Amino acid sequence: MKIHKLPKYQVIGFWTSMPFIIFALSYIMYGERIFQDWRVAALTYPIIYFIGYFSWRLHGVYDQYLRHKFPKLEETAKRVKYKFLVNLLIMSPSVLVIFMVFHYFHVLGYNLNLEDLKYGFFVGLTINIIFESLWEVLYIIEKFRDVAEEKEHIEQLQLHHEFENLKQKVNPHFLFNSFNTLSSLIGEDKVRAEKFLDELSRVYRYLLNNNERGMNSVEQETDFIRTYFQLLQTRYGNSLQMSIDIDPAFNHLEIPSLSLQLLVENAVKHNVLSKNNPVHVHIRTTPDKRIEVENNLNKKVLTVDSTGIGLSNIKKKYELLQREDVFIQSDDNKFLVSIPLIDQ
Repeated sequence: MKIHKLPKYQVIGFWTSMPFIIFALSYIMYGERIFQDWRVAALTYPIIYFIGYFSWRLHGVYDQYLRHKFPKLEETAKRVKYKFLVNLLIMSPSVLVIFMVFHYFHVLGYNLNLEDLKYGFFVGLTINIIFESLWEVLYIIEKFRDVAEEKEHIEQLQLHHEFENLKQKVNPHFLFNSFNTLSSLIGEDKVRAEKFLDELSRVYRYLLNNNERGMNSVEQETDFIRTYFQLLQTRYGNSLQMSIDIDPAFNHLEIPSLSLQLLVENAVKHNVLSKNNPVHVHIRTTPDKRIEVENNLNKKVLTVDSTGIGLSNIKKKYELLQREDVFIQSDDNKFLVSIPLIDQ
């Protein structure tokens, strides 16, 4: 296992705990002399610090090993169980070494006794439990954050994938209906058919250039819908009318690309268009940052074959944006779809 640099909080823990450990062990060995003889502090601090440093490093390596072997949140119980061995394998031997050094070299006349050793082990165990618990809590918090970030990343990838799938459905849907229109025009008026084909190529060029982002500004979409309307008028003439009332203050806001085109196409597809009873499409913004597409109704008597992509596509895109406030209103005279504007 590769040994990495110990976490910053473990370094802080070492510097925080060592003064308490040094004072406690010094008091156990020398009692009140630590307040009376400056030599006690001068000798005990470097010796205990030196031994304590290597104990801390071993402690950190063992902690890394456990995290490498049992990294998951559901393995927390295993990590905690094996961390109790730290006291037996590292902490207790380190305390014993400290006392043995002071006893062997007879530092300031110290002689080891079992009572001192017992209190020394107690100090080591207490400090170990406090900081091991703190380290484990911080590790769990870190893992929770990592898991949350990973989950969010996966969700974003999934949303991106679903959004891409929806974008891919739009172009074939548009082509399917456009070719049906072109097929009808060829039999009726070849000149208009050629003009329709020319305008269709310009419209489709926009689709290729602007549908990749998934989202477009209100200004971009309304500019496109004007071009698209010219394409429709080549086919339907004055049987189809359109008015656009967009507040310029909302031009920078965004909507899913081709939303307006799908809604206008929906109005054309499901209504009878005639000069005596034209279909009027009104596109407007509202003060509450929404855009509405409304058309009068002159429903076709015969059922129209539908791929079912138009409205459902728009709803699904907004659901992926975590917005479910796509509103549809319909009565005998009009059909209205209201979609929210997104401030990215």
